[in-house]
Amino acid sequence: MSAIQTFRHPAMAAEFQVRIAGEEPTYAAQAAQAAFAVTDRLHDLLSRFRDSSEIQQIAALRPGEALALNEMTFACLQIARAVEERTHGAFAITATAARTADEPPPHWRLEPENLLIHGDEGRLQFDLGAIGKGYALDRMAAELADWECAAFLLVAGGSSVLAGAAPPGTAGWDAGLGLPGGVARRFALTHGSLSGSGIFEQGRHILDPRTGQPAQLRDRAWAFAPTAALSDALSTAAMVLTDAELAEALAGYAEGAVVLGDGGTWRTYGGWPLPPEISAS
Repeated sequence: MSAIQTFRHPAMAAEFQVRIAGEEPTYAAQAAQAAFAVTDRLHDLLSRFRDSSEIQQIAALRPGEALALNEMTFACLQIARAVEERTHGAFAITATAARTADEPPPHWRLEPENLLIHGDEGRLQFDLGAIGKGYALDRMAAELADWECAAFLLVAGGSSVLAGAAPPGTAGWDAGLGLPGGVARRFALTHGSLSGSGIFEQGRHILDPRTGQPAQLRDRAWAFAPTAALSDALSTAAMVLTDAELAEALAGYAEGAVVLGDGGTWRTYGGWPLPPEISAS
């Protein structure tokens, strides 16, 4: 097995990691720093806590106004809108409960030709916390591809990982689902992402955007998908969707699968195949 170089960087209120296999150490370090620069740029664009961010500029739009966006911001919003439609609003970057009783719901649309967002009605107070870190991993992976680093694992805090090719001599990168009692199911992950959502670290902080109420259906959920933005968003939606709603939302969805743990019982939805399990021994 070739040596794996590991690099760490704080961003988006989390620790990001870049693990690169099969590359000369100095070159790997340069590639990792280039990937981290992408993350920092995204933090500047997407943070709702920075007055200069594009998310804050969107929040300042009045009905009928439009704003030209950076390509990275625009692409993230496109993905968020697609997942919102797929999950019938169980994933959304605007929350129903954030409005006052006499306030109209937010309506917005994207104009791909000019990278414009149009604020048609209501306040566009976006929160990308359930997709932003995953999206950052996808853009970091694109940067590593430019550096021709094929074997990598990218980590965003404890919630999402994105794998490229396997380290030489291995079946894949070790990624796992944590279970009660410290037991975990381990998988050899390549060319895909695993994200998890749950209540054990921050309590019932995940809200159903349709009602504004905390997620009550399950304590944790995971999603496997080809991209980290998709797995990040789907794992959050899975916390508030009923089994029937989840099955309907992901029926025939070749680009995503959700795995749920409930009393040791696992159910899968969608068409993304699970990677091979790694023996506990």
